Amino acid sequence: MGRLTVRRPVLRLGPDGTSRSRPDTLVTEEPLELRVGGRPLSVTMRTPGHDVEFAHGFLLTEGVIGSADDLSSARYCDSVDDAGRNTYNVLDIDLAPGVAPPDPSVERNFYTTSSCGVCGKASLDAVKLKTRYSPAADPLELRRDVLVSLPDRLREQQKVFGSTGGLHAAGLFTADGEALVVREDVGRHNAVDKVLGHELMAGRVPATGTVLMVSGRASFELVQKAVMAGVPAMVAVSAPSSLAVELAEEAGMTLVGFLRGETGNVYTGAERIG
Repeated sequence: MGRLTVRRPVLRLGPDGTSRSRPDTLVTEEPLELRVGGRPLSVTMRTPGHDVEFAHGFLLTEGVIGSADDLSSARYCDSVDDAGRNTYNVLDIDLAPGVAPPDPSVERNFYTTSSCGVCGKASLDAVKLKTRYSPAADPLELRRDVLVSLPDRLREQQKVFGSTGGLHAAGLFTADGEALVVREDVGRHNAVDKVLGHELMAGRVPATGTVLMVSGRASFELVQKAVMAGVPAMVAVSAPSSLAVELAEEAGMTLVGFLRGETGNVYTGAERIG
């Protein structure tokens, strides 16, 4: 498997015109090509690790699968570097018998940056048609003291961020603030896919009674992913977009942004917060 971090020499610029050479730790960013039945579906830049979880989460949030049983196998293909070593950057998925392949209209046979994810799919109607789960009826109740503690609880488990400062994180928590799974990645959407893929493989989708915490902003695509997994609440340390708020409201999801210290903005679903 690829390494999560690499070491590189840098010239450190200090005060008063001083400088010195020193090693620095960088987060690894490499492409991953996802194939379904041998056919390319998506290429994304990601941090190596938990690739099978990512594949499960990606296919779940694209509406291709609804349970782990919908996949029959996931294996790395031969993808070698100049030294002849397998880079583990091509993952081939086989769907279970009877599971329909991805609709050709949503195939992602192009380069997807780690910053924007699957863009251009901002259709509320498309999400409503694809999702198998609805957060609206979820009886989640979230205490305010637990809510405001989530950013710190997420940060405590960001091990690679602590050494690089260059990763996004997503974590799924219970209503009591217990971390079920935390994943880091150079891409926000990748971290969320890995978290939701982990839960799918564990048989915990729909993710009832949970809160998804993300380290950045709450974009439409991240809310869309949470809705597709039946997550009833999502919390972000930064701002949501207008379309993210619209989707959260239509889906019956609680959405909180700008959660820092003791303050935050509840955009939808305030009735769940005590």
